[in-house]
Amino acid sequence: MPALRPPALNDVAALLPAFAASEVVVVGDFVADEYVYGETERISREAPVLIVRYESSELKAGGAGNAAQNLAALGVKVRAVGVVGDDALGTALLDELEGGGIDVTGLLRVKGRATEAKTRILAGGRSSRRQQMLRLDRAASEPLPAAVVRKLVALVGRARRGAGAVLASDYGSGVAGPEVIEALGRVHRARVPVCVDSRYALLEFRGLTMVKPNEVELEAASGLSLAGPRGLERAARALLRKVACEVLLVTRGRNGMSVFRPGLPPVHLAAHGSQDAVDVTGAGDTVAAAFAAGLAAGGDALTAAQLANVAGALQVQKPGTATVSRAELAAELQGP
Repeated sequence: MPALRPPALNDVAALLPAFAASEVVVVGDFVADEYVYGETERISREAPVLIVRYESSELKAGGAGNAAQNLAALGVKVRAVGVVGDDALGTALLDELEGGGIDVTGLLRVKGRATEAKTRILAGGRSSRRQQMLRLDRAASEPLPAAVVRKLVALVGRARRGAGAVLASDYGSGVAGPEVIEALGRVHRARVPVCVDSRYALLEFRGLTMVKPNEVELEAASGLSLAGPRGLERAARALLRKVACEVLLVTRGRNGMSVFRPGLPPVHLAAHGSQDAVDVTGAGDTVAAAFAAGLAAGGDALTAAQLANVAGALQVQKPGTATVSRAELAAELQGP
């Protein structure tokens, strides 16, 4: 079977005007990424630790929130489905997402539950760059109440009305449980594309449109080594059979990404551009979001993959958790 060629960049660019009329529902684990900045002063007398004088702090949307922010930056309409706590961080996270133009009416506030958060302490000397010293994670240990799960299932079901695609952004915090995954299957059977980016539970998502592992996740989920000239394809084909998806999108860092589909030869997309990555934080969210946006705008799997490939290359040129705007993507797709 002859090899398939990746779409040309001008064909990908043709999708961009349709973004404004497209809608993607993001279902998953919304996280408050809190950054606290300070200046190191001296060693404490109480313990052998640095004393950090507080300077400032900021909050960003992490997890599924980062994927949602990436979609909004592309000009896509975004509906968020998930949970936050009834605490100050939950309020701040909702404000951050709503400020980015995201519909947060599907984010349920759960009484007595803490908002999942990652607090990073960054500090340094007076004239030096701030470096991360410590990360403090907060997450609820108890499962979601049954009543909340029922509401989430209903919210996912509404994606059949108006959504061009659904993106499940699963960070293992409990939103994408069995009932929600079943609801995603019903949405897919209603002919709405459902894309999956799951850090720990890829094998739980079966019979959907797209599943996006990186190479480490592919090896773990398939149970096969990627070593050898055909290791990647053997593992990808094995995972395709296990999850029965239409598209397996394997992100491969500096080697770009590969698209596998049942009964078709693989398509390998070289990493876009010639610059080395500055920071890969959040790159997976950008790739998943751009792919979902491509499908929602009417693109096929390969065009959506090429779009995601270019978006991911732009994102890793930025420090920290960052998004790529539709204007940046359009300029890159037009070329020099």
